[in-house]
Amino acid sequence: MKNKLTALALPLLLSSGMVAAQNPLFTDVFTADPAALVHKDTVYLYTGHDVAPNNDIFFEMHDWLAFSSTDMVNWKKHGPIMKATDFKWAKGDAWAAHMIERDGTFYFFTTVRHDETKPGFAIGVATSKSPTGPFKDAIGHALVTNDMTTQTPNDWDDIDPAIYVEENGDTYLFFGNLMPKYVKLSDDLLSLDGEIKTIDLPNFTEALWVHKKDEYYYVSYACEFPEKICYAMSKSIHGPWQYKGILNEIAGNSETNHQSIIEFKDKSYFIYHTGAVPPKDGKPSGGRFRRSVAIEPLIYNDDGTLQRIIMTTEGLSKSK
Repeated sequence: MKNKLTALALPLLLSSGMVAAQNPLFTDVFTADPAALVHKDTVYLYTGHDVAPNNDIFFEMHDWLAFSSTDMVNWKKHGPIMKATDFKWAKGDAWAAHMIERDGTFYFFTTVRHDETKPGFAIGVATSKSPTGPFKDAIGHALVTNDMTTQTPNDWDDIDPAIYVEENGDTYLFFGNLMPKYVKLSDDLLSLDGEIKTIDLPNFTEALWVHKKDEYYYVSYACEFPEKICYAMSKSIHGPWQYKGILNEIAGNSETNHQSIIEFKDKSYFIYHTGAVPPKDGKPSGGRFRRSVAIEPLIYNDDGTLQRIIMTTEGLSKSK
C-alpha cells in the first residue's frame, strides 16, 4: 500500500513543483555548492547550476538556483535567482555563493570571474527584499578581488564565500582556495572592516563553512583532492582551531565536495553534493562537472565532536 500511495503522490508533487526527499535531491537539474538559509519556518537552499554537457572538460555555471522547504523533505523549486553577468563587472562563472538575511534584506555573496580590469575570480554581493529574488548588485563593484590577496599565485584563490554572524552582530566573511581566509565586514555588509587574515587548517582546499553549536564554533572545509570534508573546532571565531579529522568521505564520482550545515526545528543537517545522478535518455550521468545536492542528518557526540556523515541514497526520507 505504501508503494502504491507513493506512486500516486509523486505525479502530484511534480505537477505542483515539489520534490520529495531522496539523494540526490534533484535529478532533473544539476545542482552544486549548496548553501542553506533558515528564515522563519522555512529553509531556503541556494545552489550553483551545472550545465556542462559532459564530465570531460570543466565546470560550466551561469546562474544560481533556489529551492525551499518547510520540512526538509518536500522541496519547492524557485528557478534561477540571478546570473553571474548581472554583475556588470563580471565576465561570468557563477560559482559558490552564500545567503544571509538582515533587517528584511537578503544579502547574496557570490563567486564570479571578474572582467579584465581586475582579472581573476572575485566575490560580489547582491541584495533583494525577497529570499527568492530578483537580486541586483548592491555596490557596483566586487567586494574582494584577486589583487587583494597574495598568498597563492592562483587567480581562483578568492572563492567560496561563507558568512558567519556573531550574536553581537559582528559579521565575518570566510573564503579561499588553498589558503583559508577571513575578514570582518562593515555593519552594512557592503565593505570590508579590517585586514584579511589567514587561518591555520591542515590539508585545506576550499569550501569553508562556519557554524556554532552551544559553546563551540565549527569550521568545515573541503580537504585534499579529490575532496573530503574535514572540520575543526574552537571556542572563538578567531581560533585557534583544533583539527578533528574527516567529516565526510569522497563523494563517489565527484572530485569536489561542498557542504552546508544548518539546524532546523531542533535537528541538524549536513548538505553536500555528489555526482550520483544516473544517465538518462542517452545523456551523460552526473560526475565531476555535473553535480547534485544531497542531505543527511548531522549528529553531535556528547563532547561536541561530530559523527562521520554516512552518505545514503534514501536521504532524509528514511527517517520520516
